Amino acid sequence: MAATGQSTPAQMRLVLVGPPASGKGTQAAILRTRFSVPQVSTGDMLRAARRDGTALGKEAERYMNAGQLVPDETVIGLVDERLGLADALNGFILDGFPRTVPQAEALNRVLAAHGHELDHVVQIDVPRELLVERATLRRTDKRTGHIYHLKYNPPPPDADLEHRADDREETVIARLNQYDAMTAALLPYYAARNLLRRVDGVGPAEQVTERLLQAINA
Repeated sequence: MAATGQSTPAQMRLVLVGPPASGKGTQAAILRTRFSVPQVSTGDMLRAARRDGTALGKEAERYMNAGQLVPDETVIGLVDERLGLADALNGFILDGFPRTVPQAEALNRVLAAHGHELDHVVQIDVPRELLVERATLRRTDKRTGHIYHLKYNPPPPDADLEHRADDREETVIARLNQYDAMTAALLPYYAARNLLRRVDGVGPAEQVTERLLQAINA
């Protein structure tokens, strides 16, 4: 399918891009149901590969156990394997990958090997101060694992709350800075190929979904 053409639900190959706390995971899950294609997350793939003990999973585990980043070639191998599964043959939603131009170019090669190409890349835009607020006010109930937000989704009075280390302000800001540095060249790369769509990620999830659908179908 041509990159600029309108995709049908059965042929949606989408990369969803957004900083931490942008709501990207929520939107990917909604679109997964809407288009009946899998949501493909590198984090989920790494966990599954480690659990299943695949060759790539064992390779990734060595790096993760050493506290190192998993190399691009290993991640690309996992993506290649995942996109070759039956449920992804008619489309997928890539959640949080690629993040760099080399990863994007490797993804192009993987898709070309399968006879496919991307339909859209959608960036969810949220102001930095709101991203920090969304993340730092999250709390987890230690008993149930349920995640609450002190402002938008307050916990019940009897919740046993925990403020996770990765939701503390200094960690959140560091992750946002890392995201900005990694994706600085990625968005222009996709814009130059007429694949990039940008949507406002502020507001209720259903409003953001409508914006995403409008951007995809424009």
